[in-house]
Amino acid sequence: MSPVRSGYRNSSGPTLLTAVNAVTTANKPQANSRDTAPDLFGYRKYWAQRFGIAPFLPMSRAEMDVLGWDSCDVIVVTGDAYIDHASFGMAIIGRLLEAQGFRVGIISQPDWHSSTDFAALGAPNLFFGITSGNMDSMVNRYTADKRVRSDDAYTAHGAPHKRPDRALIVYAQRAREAFPTVPIIAGGIEASLRRIAHFDYWSEQVRRSVLFDTKADLLVYGNGERAIVEIAHRLARGEQVASIQNVRGTAFACKRLPPGTRLLDSTSIDAPGLLNTAVDPYAMEPAKPALGQPIAHAPDSAPDPRTSTATGAPLNSTVGLAPDESVVRLVPAGAARADANVVRLPDYETVRDDPVLYAHASRVLHLESNPGNARALVQRHGDRELYITPPPVPLTMKEMDSVYELPYQRIPHPAYGNARIPAYEMIRFSITIQRGCFGGCSFCSITEHEGRIIQNRSEDSIVREIEAVRDHTPGFTGVISDLGGPTANMYRLQCKSRAIETSCRRLSCVFPTICKNLKTDHAPLIHLYRRARALPGIKKVLIGSGVRYDLAVQSPEYVKELVTHHVGGYLKIAPEHTEEGPLGKMMKPGMESYHRFKELFDRFSAEAGKEQYLIPYFIAAHPGTTDQDMLQLAVWLKTNGFRADQVQAFLPSPMSMATAMYHSGKNPIRRVARDSESLYIPRGLKQRRLHKAFLRYHDANNWPLLREALKRMGREDLIGNGKRHLVPLWQPAGTGAVREGQRIATQHTGAESRRPVARPRDAPRR
Repeated sequence: MSPVRSGYRNSSGPTLLTAVNAVTTANKPQANSRDTAPDLFGYRKYWAQRFGIAPFLPMSRAEMDVLGWDSCDVIVVTGDAYIDHASFGMAIIGRLLEAQGFRVGIISQPDWHSSTDFAALGAPNLFFGITSGNMDSMVNRYTADKRVRSDDAYTAHGAPHKRPDRALIVYAQRAREAFPTVPIIAGGIEASLRRIAHFDYWSEQVRRSVLFDTKADLLVYGNGERAIVEIAHRLARGEQVASIQNVRGTAFACKRLPPGTRLLDSTSIDAPGLLNTAVDPYAMEPAKPALGQPIAHAPDSAPDPRTSTATGAPLNSTVGLAPDESVVRLVPAGAARADANVVRLPDYETVRDDPVLYAHASRVLHLESNPGNARALVQRHGDRELYITPPPVPLTMKEMDSVYELPYQRIPHPAYGNARIPAYEMIRFSITIQRGCFGGCSFCSITEHEGRIIQNRSEDSIVREIEAVRDHTPGFTGVISDLGGPTANMYRLQCKSRAIETSCRRLSCVFPTICKNLKTDHAPLIHLYRRARALPGIKKVLIGSGVRYDLAVQSPEYVKELVTHHVGGYLKIAPEHTEEGPLGKMMKPGMESYHRFKELFDRFSAEAGKEQYLIPYFIAAHPGTTDQDMLQLAVWLKTNGFRADQVQAFLPSPMSMATAMYHSGKNPIRRVARDSESLYIPRGLKQRRLHKAFLRYHDANNWPLLREALKRMGREDLIGNGKRHLVPLWQPAGTGAVREGQRIATQHTGAESRRPVARPRDAPRR
């Protein structure tokens, strides 16, 4: 890269800085007030800003020629259709880098059978950014029963098979084939959820970090804005990608840990109980040399933390080993070092073979997820270390406003013509008002990706976007389909104290009860709703994302505002189950909160003179759920007149706590030990089908299976033709057996899930 092309504009004018050492100082952004994180938009812009704003980020050389570009600085490869809208990751990252002055191209849904499509825009000057899209590619392609989906909501016309299995890996390999020397940065939700050794439901095994399979230079996890902007500017300054090892929200591989690393054994944080394996899983490697001899990859600049500083002798050198073996711990159990800045997790080979230690590692990872106090994590994979830096600092309100007000066209790229893209149809009239979720539901991947700290936009910024939708989005009829985010009613909710927030390690702010330090005032959200629906040209503002009803009941005024003005006939909420056992494993509130919310919903609907329905939805086959639990849920559904149109079956998404339960049979919500509670795990197609059948007790095809189960459970009293019976004695002709190839309607769980509906019997179809 020439000095000119790697320079930045001087603040006095268009003169280019040609010396890298001058750029190093000139490009340092000004820190903002939150945790000293640099201002996302405080960097000096890259020289290519002179090309201006692209109408759409180019997907072809012809478009680059029109823009006057000879090359791209960054190329984003994505498994989704390119939609220039802030609900899609490729658009946010692309427009954000453009705002920093970089030229960004998009390669959307390339043919992965060769590297040809990956070379279509030429070699990027700085790096390839690789993402499988808004969803994990395996979740996108397969149902919870591992059947191939017949459509893809993120593709033109909903066409299936436009991306490969494990798209992140395949795309990275093809990009490397096209241009072997160009740095590769892996990101998006697939990278986030697979950043560490993780259980993979589709292969039923623990896979290593996706960083190693992609052979990427860096992996960006979580909300990637801060990381990707810093990485881009540092590469543009001439820094080598291998030297970028201190950016929050990233992971990298190394042979030796960075100098000065101070290690803490994860068992000092959360002892998993006695180990009965033949090899100590926390050893950096078997100490075959003489005792006390340094291990090759111990940092040169710090004493070996595995030895006594007084004598140099190994600590715990013979725990659980034969007399002729010598393996040492990094830090003796219970002797937590106050100055440790890195937590060592059990290595990949150990968690691959030991489900209990896998659950332990999952728990520690989740305990180290608060940006205010999280430490870096290391996990050995073979002869290399996986180093995961602490989570990114959340965006400030000003930064959130700027990100969501970048010059998005809010429509698909013109290359798709009039093609219908289902994911776009779903969100084109919706507005994101916040990010993050402090609910911590064990089956959900929102927390692992977006974090527990709520990041909010300002009311003014939200209103400006509503006006932009009204004035510029094709097909707008005056109805905003959603004001929300991962959760509808966490806007502006936060801890009462920044000091408490930064030191907290709770897995959830609302489980098992709402934390006394959490502000639950819904007044800012109420004011936003009122202002939004008062805008000229806005006929209706609906709330489509999930309402956290245990928070909503803390503010009856909010429930009244919601029910009176923002419900379109149905409001979907997520009890997920009725029984305390499964609810405890899901980290969901009990049914008391649901019944209280329903009482308020019904009362305020009646006061408004509206016939409205509250639609609960539930999960089948979640870890810790027994047949008896599902039977009780089915009885509750029938008693309350609900018939589920579709069934949501638990899908073990990578890295979630519920997935650790599924794999290990242990509960990482609590301290994990070998003798701790063992969970019942519904496994196998027949068992999972039974749990789904309980939710669809009214479907005649499920009646034979349910009759068999009820007899086995000693509940034949529920078989009969009366109103109190769950299933009838008779069987309609042509029903009772699932025909081979018949698709069972299921939905997955996670940050990208599409929720099913349970409709009351007397509710009209819409």
